[in-house]
Amino acid sequence: MDELLKNIKEFFESGEENLKKARFNASVSDFFKAIVILCDYKIYTDMKIMPKNHSERFSILEKYFQSVYLEVSNLFQIYTKSYNLRMNKEDAIKLRNYAYGLKDSFASKK
Repeated sequence: MDELLKNIKEFFESGEENLKKARFNASVSDFFKAIVILCDYKIYTDMKIMPKNHSERFSILEKYFQSVYLEVSNLFQIYTKSYNLRMNKEDAIKLRNYAYGLKDSFASKK
């Protein structure tokens, strides 16, 4: 579990640095990875299951964490667009805000 927490911290830091340097595609990717790891952490903490891939993660989220699933699946569309398209500051901020909100939400439910 410590590795997940360290990875979350690293992706938040990298996302912030990339956002400041206007590397919006990298920032979108970093914040989405932080979101995914936060989801994995929550799933593991609550259910003692570690998703192996996006499909398994989304399936678990859809079944047990519906509101998170709906938002993360929408953000996944932005993340996958970053593979081929140029992202903008608004895209990066949207993922950043959700990542921090998710982190706060999960922390408050402990």
